[in-house]
Amino acid sequence: MFSILTPRSALRLCVGLALMLAAQAQAGIVLNTTRVIYPAADKEVSLQVHNTGTGEILAQSWLETDGDNSQSRPPPFAITPALARMSGNAKQLIRIIYSGEGMPSDRESVLWLNVQEIPQTASENQLQIAIRQRIKMFYRPQGLTQDPRIAAQMLRWQLRDGRLEVSNPGPFHVSMIKLEGRQQGRVVFEQDSRMLAPGQQLQLPLEHAAKAQPLQLAFISINDFGAQERYQASVAGEQSTQASKAESRSD
Repeated sequence: MFSILTPRSALRLCVGLALMLAAQAQAGIVLNTTRVIYPAADKEVSLQVHNTGTGEILAQSWLETDGDNSQSRPPPFAITPALARMSGNAKQLIRIIYSGEGMPSDRESVLWLNVQEIPQTASENQLQIAIRQRIKMFYRPQGLTQDPRIAAQMLRWQLRDGRLEVSNPGPFHVSMIKLEGRQQGRVVFEQDSRMLAPGQQLQLPLEHAAKAQPLQLAFISINDFGAQERYQASVAGEQSTQASKAESRSD
């Protein structure tokens, strides 16, 4: 059944749409990377922030640890500028500098880099939208012998007590998406994303899995450049298995 808009309702609808379109046209900070890698040998690392909108904004940047709270100590890094005024379509270089101490030296550490637009004073009937970008920053101390490019291949997978167990023996984090396990073509395990820290071990539940059947595992690893790399493995029993790169597809 169709409803008829009164002139006042139509006016309200048009004003609401106009405000939404105006907000979309004005707002939008974009980073030139999806992750930051900080090798300890470098004095600093940097990334670029782009104000894609037409209006002037303030961009605030800060770092926090995973699961950060107000009582935790701030990470030993300086960000400059921590607060930058940016005109429309302007770009700003953000530098990150390590203080030189306070981070583990035997494994990679992960922090979260936040870049947020601070809304400017709005006039009457103007909609404000604060946009925050949040990406991972990986700090890598010197002396780590393993190659981060093979970190996903070093994961160890096995079936134990009706669950899929995975451990990360290496010093690097492994970020994965689209994890899937099948038995005889039937999906018994599925996860959208998972990050495994150095030395971490996880037990992942399986749904109605057959103990005697091998598990066909597939997942996508995200490398240092944000690119996706497909992996696969056949996991049988409690025998530890490592995944290998899947052949690239043409589709």
